[in-house]
Amino acid sequence: MKDATRFLSLKCPANPWFVDRLIISAFLAVNNIDVENNHFILTYRIEEDDFQEFNILNDFITILNNEIRTFDIEALIELFEFVISPSDRIVNGAIYTPVNIRDYIVEQSLYAREGQLEEVKISDISCGCGGFLYTAAKELKRRTENSYEHIFQNQIFGLDIQEYSVTRSKLLLSLLALSEGEDIEEFHFNIHQGDTLIFDWQNVYPNFEGFQIIVGNPPYVRSRNLEDAVKENLQNWAVCASGNPDLYIPFFQIGFESLAPNGILGYITMNSFFKSLNGRALRSYFEENNVAVKIIDFGTLQIFQSKSTYTCICFLEKTGQEFVEYYKSIDGEMPILRTDYIRINYNCLNARSGWNLNNNELISKIEATGRPLGEIYKTRHGIATLKNDLYIFRPVAEDNDFYYLQNGNLYPIEKGICRDIFNSNKLSRSVDIDLAIEKVLFPYSDDDRPKIMEEDFLREQFPMAYNYLLNKKSILATRDKGFGKYEKWFAFGRTQSLEKMGNKMFFPKFSDKIPSYVISNDNDLLFYNGQAIIGHSDEEMLLIKKIMESRIFWYYIKTTSKPYSSNYYSLNGNYIKNFGIPDFSEDHIDFLINEKDKHVVDDFLEGFYDVHLCDEQILN
Repeated sequence: MKDATRFLSLKCPANPWFVDRLIISAFLAVNNIDVENNHFILTYRIEEDDFQEFNILNDFITILNNEIRTFDIEALIELFEFVISPSDRIVNGAIYTPVNIRDYIVEQSLYAREGQLEEVKISDISCGCGGFLYTAAKELKRRTENSYEHIFQNQIFGLDIQEYSVTRSKLLLSLLALSEGEDIEEFHFNIHQGDTLIFDWQNVYPNFEGFQIIVGNPPYVRSRNLEDAVKENLQNWAVCASGNPDLYIPFFQIGFESLAPNGILGYITMNSFFKSLNGRALRSYFEENNVAVKIIDFGTLQIFQSKSTYTCICFLEKTGQEFVEYYKSIDGEMPILRTDYIRINYNCLNARSGWNLNNNELISKIEATGRPLGEIYKTRHGIATLKNDLYIFRPVAEDNDFYYLQNGNLYPIEKGICRDIFNSNKLSRSVDIDLAIEKVLFPYSDDDRPKIMEEDFLREQFPMAYNYLLNKKSILATRDKGFGKYEKWFAFGRTQSLEKMGNKMFFPKFSDKIPSYVISNDNDLLFYNGQAIIGHSDEEMLLIKKIMESRIFWYYIKTTSKPYSSNYYSLNGNYIKNFGIPDFSEDHIDFLINEKDKHVVDDFLEGFYDVHLCDEQILN
């Protein structure tokens, strides 16, 4: 689609009307569809006497023929989604849903309402360009033999915040009907433009009693990209009461509360709500309302080609149920039978700390052992300058008085204002910490609890460092999007982890395998990017190092933690704090600290959890 979308952006960069005319006219021409009666489609058809536009159309058709093997409706849906402007995609989270996912969700939802399909009402409350509505309408036609005229007017409902998406949904459905020989003057649609967060179906349909089926792909917009007005509207929904919720979160509550009694909702959406703080209120909502939840978890599999996301399919039914049904998809397969799912009672799940759905019984056993890691050990994130490339450097040269920093120009920086620093994220691979040490320009006092230097003191005592920072002042001012409030303009962006700390065990935030853990006794050594357990005795540090290097700990991380691209998993404090630390005797601790054979240590530890793993379980 790259050549086609590039052509459209060049020929009609800010004109959705002409973009749609080109796409519709090309589709009609390529597929030899003759329209005689449908006024709506006829207004989009470019005629030969529109000489300039017709030439552009022919050029566009040539590109399509070279790039797309079959310009069918599925290709049309994909093209519609690709020509959404990048700014709208960021703000509104529109994304193309693959046909196999749409087919599965619609088929499973209709199967649940078999025998009621003649008048069933199906809605997509974030319909985008209408992919789910197209799939639902086509399947209803096949199963009921109702006319598209009847289906569009009585059974299909849609809502989207963008007017052009509403238009494209209507165009798509019209072309579906036309391609199957149903050419009437006008179809009556129930597809509306509006903000789902505040839209009231009762105002449009006074006798509204809910939809029997809701399907869709809620918007993928992270909280940091939400406009202030949207954040205000989120507060109207109970599921948004924890953390900084992404935009997809309220669509669960809105959809569920828009269902008719015994209705079913099917979404393809993000799977982060299982464990995240942002999903805590949503998990509580499901439990408190005994929502019948079925989940197909794709884990780290990438379902969407154009976006790096971690997804699941969720079905919610308004029937009342005391358990969650869960299926872990290994290769993208999707279950057919209800018996393919495992059942986990709500009373076995913890809405506050996160749902352990994958291997729930085993994970629950690990967490119930001893005391939680987070109660015993203190974990810290590294310093946060918010401009590491200005403060942190590897000297290109040095002499008795200065380190030399290369950043645009070569700057001498007084050694007295510099501290050693280590990037603990590097420990996702084995590294020699002594070779990985860098320098950080540290405009703070040398106390145990450092304070920011006065500007006059900095200028007088470290003039070269001051001149360097002054040269970079305008760049430093861009931190926090220019709205940052710092004690001094040259201070770090955050005040975390500045104090001198005794024993530290460094480890990364993310890893794709059992990472390295490095203990340092250097009180002055700072760290950034990664994490550290701090302030414990030598024995405690050696013990937790052995535990976190173990097979069972990595199994726990892979099973419960948030996944990232390339099979990396988070070791953030929120994901490790509930790992159970057994009540070891002194003899046990002595054995663990001194035993060199990793397999012996692994087997020994697993005995405390009454769990017996093998390397294959960890590696796969």
